[in-house]
Amino acid sequence: MLKEIKLNCERYPERNAFCFSNVYYTYRQFEAITYTIQSAFKNKLSKGSKLLAIVPHEDIFTYCSIFAAYYSGIGFVPLHPDNPYDRNAEIIRQSGVQIILTSRTNNDIEKIKNTVFPKLEIIDTSSLDINLDKQLAIPELNESTTAYLFFTSGSTGVPKGVPISYKNLYSFIDAFFALGYKLDENDRFLQMFDLTFDLSHMSYIIPLIVGGCVYPVPENGIKYMQVVSILEDKEITFALMVPSVLAFLRNYLEDIQLEKMRYSLFCGEALYDDLTSIWQKSVPNALIQNVYGPTEATIFCLTYDWSRKIEENKSFNSIVSIGKPMKNMNAIVVNEDLKNVVNGEKGEICLSGNQLTEGYLNDAEKNKKAFFIDSDGIRYYRTGDLGFVDREGNFMYAGRIDHQVKINGFRVELGEIEHHVRLFALHVNVVALAVQKSNNNDQIILCVEDVTLEKNTLFDYLKTKLPSYMMPVDIREFERFPLNSNGKTDRKVLKKMVETNG
Repeated sequence: MLKEIKLNCERYPERNAFCFSNVYYTYRQFEAITYTIQSAFKNKLSKGSKLLAIVPHEDIFTYCSIFAAYYSGIGFVPLHPDNPYDRNAEIIRQSGVQIILTSRTNNDIEKIKNTVFPKLEIIDTSSLDINLDKQLAIPELNESTTAYLFFTSGSTGVPKGVPISYKNLYSFIDAFFALGYKLDENDRFLQMFDLTFDLSHMSYIIPLIVGGCVYPVPENGIKYMQVVSILEDKEITFALMVPSVLAFLRNYLEDIQLEKMRYSLFCGEALYDDLTSIWQKSVPNALIQNVYGPTEATIFCLTYDWSRKIEENKSFNSIVSIGKPMKNMNAIVVNEDLKNVVNGEKGEICLSGNQLTEGYLNDAEKNKKAFFIDSDGIRYYRTGDLGFVDREGNFMYAGRIDHQVKINGFRVELGEIEHHVRLFALHVNVVALAVQKSNNNDQIILCVEDVTLEKNTLFDYLKTKLPSYMMPVDIREFERFPLNSNGKTDRKVLKKMVETNG
């Protein structure tokens, strides 16, 4: 990775590496800014330092800060500027960082330094003097060193750290190119993800490896509308997006034409076949892929190629298959006893291979629950995702295990209910929630976005498809579903909104 990017700085010094709201930065500028930031902190790292922190913004200084860490042979941990004070303080405590890079003043970060960690050093990367004549050197990397440390929400309220090593990251890059993408310096890449979301890593590392240009989505404004503007105006050729983009744009998809798009990938949540069949008309020359993988398995590790012959595509409950494992990765489906199930039988999807993290940071109890070693000595990660394998070896995603609920003693998969609502009202964005009532019994509430459904007609239809214990009791209409920082529908917030309104 670092060698290829360094070579591209030499090959294409005047080609554009990044574009932020029509402001371009060349590979020469990228290298110079990265070198300048590296010089500002390198002599301040204490012996044995493995990480520094970055407050991410959609600007050149943030991206150069990331690579300044990489070219120093260390890793980074992002501190989201909108995180609560306590969360960022806890991330700093757990990661043990001593240096924070930021391109903007952040009062909470300053307060954390002044009141909790007085030895922290905060470096303003936007105020440094850039020397365009300086070039980066390629460090010797220890594969076991953490490349990045992302924190995800913990069930106890304490964020849990997921360290991804250089071995994991380089394994992903190797597997990515083994998929056969034909990419070069003429390609233009969308970067729509928050920089605390691991999918963002692919969206800016791969472009720099091939000498292309990265087009991040601005922080302000309606994100998905800006995504479309960039796709159209910048003639993006490679885009990794969350499927919620299609749900948000479903009323406009037929008017979108992106003939220059060559690769259109989706990841992060369920991809529905009805919306994909419309999207394929918007990207007539693109390979559409559904890719899958949790943070713990480094960006993504299974892929499925969508066929333009719609009848040939594989899906379950309208959800497009997540396909087969990438190079040096393996996946299985197990029952509650962690034993392999036969093809066609549902269970928990588990992953193994070179992209798998060594475990959560300082959390032996969580590691014991999340990882296991099978009878052949292979270490697996339990994804918490429900699925099965078809006879051709394709993995089918059937929702989250925690979206399986008990209703009057019966096990119910909420994704099955959502599937039938989508069949009734094509392209509707729907979430089925199990909401606890005063008698401690769960009842199913349907949430629909930007549409009005006639309740009695819908329920009469569902009665022909679902047993009585799976029937919803009500419908709630929303103008827009709440989204989390990664652009995915936030089910937790949606459920709180439903519970609050009774």
